[in-house]
Amino acid sequence: MSVAAHRVAWPLSSCILALSLFSSPVQSEQLSFGQVERGRYLATAGDCEACHTTPGGKPFAGGRAIPTPFGTIYSANITADRKTGIGDWSEDQFYRALHQGIAADGSYLYPAFPYPWYTKVTREDSDALKAFLSSLEPISNSPPPNKLDWPLNDRVVMKGWNELFFHEGTFKPNSQKSPQWNRGAYLVEGLGHCGACHTPTNVLGGAKTASALHGGILQDWFAPNLTGDVRSGLGTWSVDEITTFLKTGRNSRTVAYGPMSEVITFSTSKLNDDDLKAIATYLKDVPKGEGSEDNATKPAEASLKAGRALYVDNCSGCHQINGEGVSAMFPRLQGNSTVQDRDPTTIIRLILNGAHAATTDARPTQVSMPAFNWKLSDQQVADLATYVRSAWGNSAAAVPASRVKELRSLAAGDRN
Repeated sequence: MSVAAHRVAWPLSSCILALSLFSSPVQSEQLSFGQVERGRYLATAGDCEACHTTPGGKPFAGGRAIPTPFGTIYSANITADRKTGIGDWSEDQFYRALHQGIAADGSYLYPAFPYPWYTKVTREDSDALKAFLSSLEPISNSPPPNKLDWPLNDRVVMKGWNELFFHEGTFKPNSQKSPQWNRGAYLVEGLGHCGACHTPTNVLGGAKTASALHGGILQDWFAPNLTGDVRSGLGTWSVDEITTFLKTGRNSRTVAYGPMSEVITFSTSKLNDDDLKAIATYLKDVPKGEGSEDNATKPAEASLKAGRALYVDNCSGCHQINGEGVSAMFPRLQGNSTVQDRDPTTIIRLILNGAHAATTDARPTQVSMPAFNWKLSDQQVADLATYVRSAWGNSAAAVPASRVKELRSLAAGDRN
């Protein structure tokens, strides 16, 4: 499936098209409507609403707090309001924002707005996105000022950051790959900006491109490895399993939770099946990283014994004594790639804080996991996580109680 699948196809020459637009107001309206609807779909693919909407707020009006290692950034108002939104932006200015990370007034944007990925978006898709956003109800809303430490509170710093870590350029199809693969690459590498979460970053927040899609820390979650790693990636997943997960938030292996739950609810669950299969096709072709499947040292026997007892008492009712779970309800822990991530952040957070699964049209009933932070000590959580990461053929490093203590403290700070 190619990028052209969502384009308005016109067999007439450009000259005849121009004449027809001037002579037929109805046709002009139809073309405008088609561009807006295409832009609506592209905004969904880019998950724009989730980041540019505060909980319970007006869609696309901005103001959502986005935590970063350098402080808090508040998303912009991208409705058609002329004073506080982008109603006065031209198509050229909007395209420049996507492709260069520069706002209409010439100021540099922060990469919390994922222009390092949006730079791959075609001009045609950029114009359609702008048409859709221009059709939105103008909402007057000025987001709070960002809370960033010096010198990052001065946007001009981003000029140097761009020179180091940003590479501008529209997506170029790979002629050696299928149209379906190329469509998936365009969505994953560009508008879907999957690498913004699933790629590790350096101390300055720049993506480690040599480790693209190998997993990364995001808002105290670990966005999992999306490469072909058999143990901690998608190596054993089929194209259909990936497609089902993106469409419904669940499959026979796992359930979406944390930030991914929101991505599926607002974005991927609303994409057409061809695009979802294209994404899956591309991801299945991403090779694993060197050394990513090294066997972990076996944890201490005392920790495994304590962890197993905790698992039987607290987890086996849903996930089953053998870790097989219940398909599309309670995730299978046996062979679970997220459980075996090189970074145990996500499994610790799930045990401490619980989670709510994504709700989609296909799976409207929300499945929840209870929190155990009130019941289990740091050492008990560490033992439980260590056992789950080592049982039933799983292989991952032991979890230190110090990491549990750190995440418990961060969670308490969030509640306060």
